[in-house]
Amino acid sequence: MKTIYSILNKMAKLFKGDSYQIDPNIPISAIIGYSTRRGISLLRCIFFGIALSLNPKNLVFVGPCVELRNKKMISFGSSVTLGKGAIIDGLSKEGVAISNNVNIGPYCIIEATGVISDIGKGIFIGENSGIGAFSFIGGAGGVKIGKNVIMGQRVSFHSENHNFNNVNLPIREQGVTRKGIVIEDDCWVGANVLFLDGAHICSGSVIAAGSVVRDYIPKNSVIAGVPAKVIAQRGMVQKT
Repeated sequence: MKTIYSILNKMAKLFKGDSYQIDPNIPISAIIGYSTRRGISLLRCIFFGIALSLNPKNLVFVGPCVELRNKKMISFGSSVTLGKGAIIDGLSKEGVAISNNVNIGPYCIIEATGVISDIGKGIFIGENSGIGAFSFIGGAGGVKIGKNVIMGQRVSFHSENHNFNNVNLPIREQGVTRKGIVIEDDCWVGANVLFLDGAHICSGSVIAAGSVVRDYIPKNSVIAGVPAKVIAQRGMVQKT
């Protein structure tokens, strides 16, 4: 048993780095099932033409029913995971860039362009970041997500706003404004958080589940609410 765990740990380190360690409490049957699914994901990577060899530096784990649209405008780092049913559309001015060790959860949608009459800016996701299942990233105005950002399920980004002041003209004909959305490094985003155009979250911040974020948030803030407001600062000593 120890030999099997040792072999699997060595294989995991090829993709995840030297610090990665499989929990020894996991049953060997579960590890075999997990390894089998990951192996099939690698075969899909070859099928999609993302990688042309089994070099760990080039491989992407592709789940079933994944759709890659405008693939030439999408770039992947190493050891990226694309969950079941994820859709990624690269059509945009700057494309979609997904860095090393990023995990895209099942049934996520990542796209920068809603209409081909006005293509969007693009999307960047930094290393070691993860996006929970059923999330949506709309990068029309540009979305930049830093390194080591973790997100729960059903998080959504909407980086443009519709103009609506003219009551004599349909809203869909009044155009849009685009400021973009930024999440800096090392942030934790709870489930069901909504980011609106112009939101900028500085590094080290925590966003409570269900929050609606539309403004500039200082470094190491804890925020919550609709609209989200700073309720605490990380690292601050509580007075008694």
